[in-house]
Amino acid sequence: MKMRRMHMSLTKRYFRTLKRARHRLSGVICLSIVVALFAGLAIKMGAANMLNTVMHTAHDLLLNTCFFLMAVCVVTGAIGRLFVEFGVVELLEKALRPLMKPLFNLPGMASLGAVLTFLSDNPAIITLSQDKRFASHFKKYQFISLTNFGTAFGMGLIVIIFMMGYGFFKEPLIGLVGAIFGCMVSTRLMQYFVKKTHPEYAEEPACELTEADLQVEHEEYKSLFLRVLNSLLDGGRTGVDVGLAIIPGVIIISSLVMILTFSASADGTYTGAAYEGVAVLPWLGEKVGFIFQWLFGFNDPHLIGFPITALGAVGAALGLVPKFIQEGWVDGNAIAVFTAIGMCWSGYLSTHTAMLDSMHYRELTSRAILSHTIGGLFAAIVARWLYVLVVMVL
Repeated sequence: MKMRRMHMSLTKRYFRTLKRARHRLSGVICLSIVVALFAGLAIKMGAANMLNTVMHTAHDLLLNTCFFLMAVCVVTGAIGRLFVEFGVVELLEKALRPLMKPLFNLPGMASLGAVLTFLSDNPAIITLSQDKRFASHFKKYQFISLTNFGTAFGMGLIVIIFMMGYGFFKEPLIGLVGAIFGCMVSTRLMQYFVKKTHPEYAEEPACELTEADLQVEHEEYKSLFLRVLNSLLDGGRTGVDVGLAIIPGVIIISSLVMILTFSASADGTYTGAAYEGVAVLPWLGEKVGFIFQWLFGFNDPHLIGFPITALGAVGAALGLVPKFIQEGWVDGNAIAVFTAIGMCWSGYLSTHTAMLDSMHYRELTSRAILSHTIGGLFAAIVARWLYVLVVMVL
């Protein structure tokens, strides 16, 4: 008995030591990557110029991009809440319901999730999925695929209005069609993967309702003026929350992408001004540019910065667009592709894990990410060729 306790003690000590060693190793790796990145930039740009460029780029993004995005979020949030209050969302849900089964293999109730995520952001589908009355309409494999389905429409209205704000109108709508096709591919692929690994989910309901779940809460009557006022203010407040939430992504991710995208000033020197950099992404884009030219129709290697950034945060990806337009790299095809891939991916790498974790299916995260990667690429390709077709016809 004593030997057994000693053995267990040694085993626990071994695993604690191993855990500490792994933690230290991850710290060393993280520190090495950060030092290598900033050392490389400092060697190329000069330490003082690098720091000044980082700060000036972040400051310009905050003032000219983040606050513009926040304004868009406030307006769209107010409109979205107004639509919910006065039944427009319910009307849209009923109109879209017949399309859910043939296109996405989902119950008609899923259309409500599409509308809400389009008007707000990816997590809206998770909030909705916590409602047992909503979840009861789904089989488990369909319920799990809501992560992919909702993500493909996340921040859709914001992305479209943002693009239209820069004078593009038909291109964002073409991108919306591309995102719908990408959503079909992503959602159905995820359903296939789930049924392959968990065949029992094909028949099991997502949840069972109790009598308490069926009880309906009645709100007291409010005047028309108060309903409009509360909807606009509450929706605008939600827009502020979304706007604040995207600021870190825009500043951190976009600043890094900008530095890796742009080069020195016009005379070839580094001055510490905003939007100077080392042009690594264009260099990579030139090496494999034929792939992006064939897939997306990109005419400039700098444009690969948008889909790369959209993997983590679509708000940060939108932060790249004004500078791309200013430099003359963007055309109608690029806007259509940006809209499609921006909507469909919508920062899924940073949200899929949390979304599936909240639904208690964390082990399926890798399959959800794979499905959505394929769906986003498909969305961009559809938008690219649909734009070509529209230009030929018009």
